[in-house]
Amino acid sequence: MAKIYIPYGSVEGQTAHIVEYVADVVRANGHEAETVDLKHSGDRIPAGQDAVIVAASVHMGKHEGFVVDFARRNRDDLERLPSALISVSLAAHGDEHSAEGYVAEFEEQSGWHPAHVGIFPGALLYTQYNFLKRQLMKKITKDKGSTDLDTSRDYVYTEWDGVKRFTEDFLSALPEGSAEDRS
Repeated sequence: MAKIYIPYGSVEGQTAHIVEYVADVVRANGHEAETVDLKHSGDRIPAGQDAVIVAASVHMGKHEGFVVDFARRNRDDLERLPSALISVSLAAHGDEHSAEGYVAEFEEQSGWHPAHVGIFPGALLYTQYNFLKRQLMKKITKDKGSTDLDTSRDYVYTEWDGVKRFTEDFLSALPEGSAEDRS
């Protein structure tokens, strides 16, 4: 059984939902999972972890700075341990080029180049936005050619089967045994 540490940053909550789903998949596959909101926790990877999955959402074309900082501070551990990055953005829903560009920028800023990267669509949460943000997001959505303009409802684009496959693929690549077994 491996111990998987899953630190994340989430602004509107969809990345947090994705992380909890990832943790459920990890546990369903017989491993331990610890999710940590980096906004409210330490900035180091705890000792005894077998793998790390870092998750961050994209807003205004950038991942959260505190997640980039976490990856930069922990780069040595992230490169030593099996690790992955999950990037969540609206761009991943139809604009893969931009979504991949966000990941490349994350890698450049943090210095960490994860071997496993999952890029997943987030959610358009009109009902959670204030008036100004709701109108701005509606305009951006319309300008992108989308018909998802009904601001009285939310649109969740996350492809849960893809998240599950990504997590299971990551787990299948882990070395046998836990960190405690190998020490």
